[in-house]
Amino acid sequence: MAEDFLEPLFVFQTSTVPLKSVEVDVHVQGHVATVTSTLLYVNGEERPLEAVFVFPLPGECAVCHLSAKIGDTEVVAKLQDKQKAREEYDDALSSGHQAFLLEESDQSPDVFQLNVGSLPPGESAAITLVYISELDMQADDALRFCLPAVLNPRYTPQDMDRSQMATVTSVPAGTVPYTLALSAHLSSPQPISKVESNCDLEPLAYLNPDKTQATVSLSPGHLFDRDVELLLYYHDAHKPTAIVEAGLDTAEPGSLMRDPVVLLSIYPEFPAAVTSSLSTVGEFIFVVDRSGSMDCAMHSGKDAKMRIESAKDTLLLLLKSLPMGCYFNIYGFGSRYEHFFPKSVEYNQKTMDDALEKVKGMRADMGGTEILQPLKHIYSQPCIPSHPRQLFIFTDGEVGNTKQVLDLVKINGNSHRCFSFGIGQGASTALITGLAKEASGHAQFITGTDRMQPKVMQSLRYALQPAVKDISVHWNLPDGVSVTTLSPPLKVLFHGQRALLYAQLKGENTAIPEGSVTIQYNLLEETVKNQLSFCLRPTGETGVTLHRLGARTLIRSLEMEERAAGPEAKALREKLLQLSLQSGVSCTHTAFIAIHKGSGQTVQGPLLHRTVPTPGMFFIPTVLNAPTRIMAKMAPMARMAAAPPMPPVMMFWDSMEDDDEMFDGVQEPESPTDPLLQLISLQKASGSWEMESSMAKVLKKTDDELDKLMPVGVDKAVWATVLALIWLYGFCLDAQDEWQFVAMKAASWIQAQKVDCVSQCVQAGNALLGCLLQQKTLGL
Repeated sequence: MAEDFLEPLFVFQTSTVPLKSVEVDVHVQGHVATVTSTLLYVNGEERPLEAVFVFPLPGECAVCHLSAKIGDTEVVAKLQDKQKAREEYDDALSSGHQAFLLEESDQSPDVFQLNVGSLPPGESAAITLVYISELDMQADDALRFCLPAVLNPRYTPQDMDRSQMATVTSVPAGTVPYTLALSAHLSSPQPISKVESNCDLEPLAYLNPDKTQATVSLSPGHLFDRDVELLLYYHDAHKPTAIVEAGLDTAEPGSLMRDPVVLLSIYPEFPAAVTSSLSTVGEFIFVVDRSGSMDCAMHSGKDAKMRIESAKDTLLLLLKSLPMGCYFNIYGFGSRYEHFFPKSVEYNQKTMDDALEKVKGMRADMGGTEILQPLKHIYSQPCIPSHPRQLFIFTDGEVGNTKQVLDLVKINGNSHRCFSFGIGQGASTALITGLAKEASGHAQFITGTDRMQPKVMQSLRYALQPAVKDISVHWNLPDGVSVTTLSPPLKVLFHGQRALLYAQLKGENTAIPEGSVTIQYNLLEETVKNQLSFCLRPTGETGVTLHRLGARTLIRSLEMEERAAGPEAKALREKLLQLSLQSGVSCTHTAFIAIHKGSGQTVQGPLLHRTVPTPGMFFIPTVLNAPTRIMAKMAPMARMAAAPPMPPVMMFWDSMEDDDEMFDGVQEPESPTDPLLQLISLQKASGSWEMESSMAKVLKKTDDELDKLMPVGVDKAVWATVLALIWLYGFCLDAQDEWQFVAMKAASWIQAQKVDCVSQCVQAGNALLGCLLQQKTLGL
């Protein structure tokens, strides 16, 4: 790592940042959000300036509008070829005009850059951009809206051209010099139960008696120190739906925007026999981010654990929850990578103990975030027959080569499933959701005060449930009507989890107003069918929201095809350009450009260049207790602190290079031991516990008390395992999501012993621990 890692790259007065406020208006219609953001720029300096703002957006959103208001004049941007838009922008500035350019990063679809050019002294400009996004379904049936605010600098692998990367400028969260106001209007076919957030909200206000419409807003004084999350709870949110949106009469005949579009929302409900049937085979590979940024706290609250420590606790739970006879391995990655075993090993007591010992020594000490090389190594290993490969990837998502990573996962998508976890504020939504999407898995985000363990264990349940096979979609449409699917083929369905499918309807039949679609799949040798009906001729003004989301879905698929193509790449690029321009949804080859013709007087001298910062998650506070050698690297800061007083400044540090190796060797103090994790750590790979002093300590009993109440003739391991189950159900029921597999293994082990004294053990254990649990409750 360069010795000047922490030296400021930019130092300037906060008054020179031209962005003054951000106002966000969110309109939620069912499961879709239309987001309008207005950014107010003011030039308070004496010369014309150009402002550059690199900021995050949801990775799967459809950006569809940009406009600028200068005084009473509004200029609406047009979407066109990105290179041509850049040339027009430069030409406009050279001619003395104002110009506004919005483009997507070439490397990651969740990063955008907005250039505001030639803003004269004393003038202001209000920039409005609009995007549409789907709301993610959470484990508790909430719909999650996220306004990304935090954009951490992305690590750039050494073999990439850094000049092609968008320069991320971040400051410590909560210190950005502009304000945020957000209001949301919610509308749903089902009543809205409640709205929760990681930020302070004004009370939810219902707009009608049946509570299907409501408004909510951020409380005044929001610090803009985190991504803004809204969790929306609807009654009967799992109801399958088919929504048809009419096309535009003004669009080109036969085009996507002219024809109707249908959106299918599918919620497969598997029989109880399926959800309780867990596989005992598989190859489980856990890939853990060990870059320096994992040494950041999970959240800013009291007693927050470091990300790497929470990941280690999660690995303990996972290793204890795996079924005997499966295979596993653990990778750690940063600027380099390492694996616990040369290849995946069979899960047994010895390999579990070896792995747990290595987990204890894991640190966030491996430099930058380079995930491509460990994935290549994993894919180079042959799969194990009869043991489906399941990847669990844990990362804070600060990756610069997102598209390159996703292309690799897609190529290998048929050989495994991937369950991805974005840790902390600023995790790349494009990376986390893309990993799961391309490998038929499931994505989770752990933010704020979320605990990592329950979300990971939910994904483990998905991984262990029987796989859905042979998914097919059958359309029943009247003569004269055909369908073109816009979404990639469905490759995976999970119990209770929403799957979305967009399709374009072509032609018409005036006699028959309805159509239907049947989703069919095989599950445990049984064929399951779900059917939905829909109207082919929607009435009233339906807008083009679904058309743009459908276009966005097709655009992402075509972009991946283009990157993998050879001679066909040019034709695919033209197809992408045409689709993007027709739908008004930006892609990697297009950009929004708006020009406001002013006086036409050429600006004398170079424009002032001002960079607008985003909130970033920094782990500088960790250094306060660091060794002297690290404090020496902060000498530039110390010198600045000793300088004469000066106006408020903002300092930016470059964490794009081997980020954070300065923290090598810095040890976190041990956290107080969690009794639940302590008990789980004592469980054997088979699912049993041994009678030992450390277990008595967790139960808050003495060894003599455990021995005294043990029924006569009972095996000590059986007695200890029954006590562990009683303690889990009696004292940790609220954390059942975390220990459910541990308990299932324990109950299965006891049943396999075929002993007659289980009821006696349960009765004695209840007496010892002061519980009243039934044998059936414990799974015995």
